[in-house]
This record gives sequence, structure tokens and C-alpha cells, in this order.
Amino acid sequence: MAHLFIKQAKAYAQTRPSYPPQLFHFIASKTQSHDLVWDAGTGNGQAIPPLAEIFKNVIATDTSAKQLLYAPKLPNVKYLKTPPNMSIDETQKLIGPESSIDLVTIAQAIQWFDPAKFYDQVKYLAKKPDGVIAAWCYTTPRIDEKVDSVFQSFYRVDSGPYWEEERKMVDNKYIDLEFPFGPVDGLDHTGPYGFEAQKMMGCEDFIVYIKSLSAYINAKEKNVELLTNEVLEKFKYAWNFGNKNNGNNQKLVKFPIYLRIGKVAN
Repeated sequence: MAHLFIKQAKAYAQTRPSYPPQLFHFIASKTQSHDLVWDAGTGNGQAIPPLAEIFKNVIATDTSAKQLLYAPKLPNVKYLKTPPNMSIDETQKLIGPESSIDLVTIAQAIQWFDPAKFYDQVKYLAKKPDGVIAAWCYTTPRIDEKVDSVFQSFYRVDSGPYWEEERKMVDNKYIDLEFPFGPVDGLDHTGPYGFEAQKMMGCEDFIVYIKSLSAYINAKEKNVELLTNEVLEKFKYAWNFGNKNNGNNQKLVKFPIYLRIGKVAN
């Protein structure tokens, strides 16, 4: 499904939130060593800087070369364009040998994967018996009562027919995600565990964020413009409500995060 985001790669990189340090500290605390992490479906590398600070080496893969162009370049990070479904032989050649990776991370992407094939790769690569897999998503943003009301109407009514079936996993906070792994040490279940990402945005930034959504892209490909003048005016009025200058004032946008984390069995 990488094609959904290729046309909007720059907008995606500019407007998607950075993940909070607490998320990575929590995940890293559940790994026995911090030698090597594989970030699968890395996109524009939103998760890469904090992973690169904690782990000695990072392998980041995506099926979209254009998305990878916008990923941060760091000395201990190796980026690879990979096929959508790698065989175990391809996994070994591109990523590494069996039982070599401390942690596999998937940020806002696992709903697009073929779970059976991907989990075979994870089980092959993860260190035995302490390898960890961590997959998380963020759901619809929260700003304030006025903007949230307009956005929820847009999200559920206007853009509703253009969302992929896989989006339901995100809406359901990964609760129904197929996740055949056991709890990591110190935890009694695999999640979801809650965190929060935050980003300061103006109204124009938020509109660009909306344009990076896959439903918006799907609609555009069908010659449907979801952000009509009427819809844009609703967003602008709600965003600037009570602001005398009626400018592009900055607001704190909060993105709830939901994490599934587990230990990869032998």
C-alpha cells in the first residue's frame, strides 16, 4: 500500500508527529541488549532518531524509495528499499542472519503487512530467547472542542467511504491486531499500552496533514475533492474561534498512541 503515500511523501514527512521519548524508553527497557533494531515500514523515518540514540545500529526498510528520501540520515542507520513480501532467503541477505536482532519496530504500518509472512521474518531475525517486537499506531488527533467536532465529522462522514479496510485496526487501537507473541518480562499482557505524541500546528499545517491521509489521496484519485471551500471554511472558523487576529495561530495537536509489545518465542 506504499503507493498511497508516495505522492504525498513530503507532506507526510512535514506534518506527521514525532513520537515521544517515553515510548522508546519503555520499549528499550524491555530489550536485553541494544545492539541492533530493525524498523520495518519506516516510511520517512519518524521513529529513526530516537532509535538511533538508543541502539548501536539501526536497519530501516520500506517499499517506497521516495519515502526513504525524506528519512533522516544518521551514521548508524542503514536504509533499504525492500520488496513488499520478502522470502526468508531475501530476509537473510537484506536484513541479517537468524537470531541477530534485538528489537523489531513497526510504527503506524503493520496494518499494511501480510501478517503471516512478516511474522515469519520476525521470528527468523529476532534473537532467541529475548528478541522483542513492538508495533504502534496513533489514532485521530485531538485539538480542542471546536476543531475536534469539525474533524470528526470530516473523518467519519466526508472521508469515511475512502478509507481502506485496514484502517479499522488503527481506529480500534490495534486491539484486534493479530499478534502471536507473549508478554515481555515485567508485563502481564501485550497491550495496547497508551502514550501520546504532540505537535504544534497552524491551521494551514493541519490542512496539509489532512492531505497526507490515505483517504484524501484515494478520493483525489477518484476525482473527489474532500476539502471543498465549505469544509475549509469550517476548519478555519473552528481553528481561529476566539482569536481576534484571525490568523494562522498555533495549536497543540495531540495524537493518542497505542503500543503492542511482545517477546518473540523460540
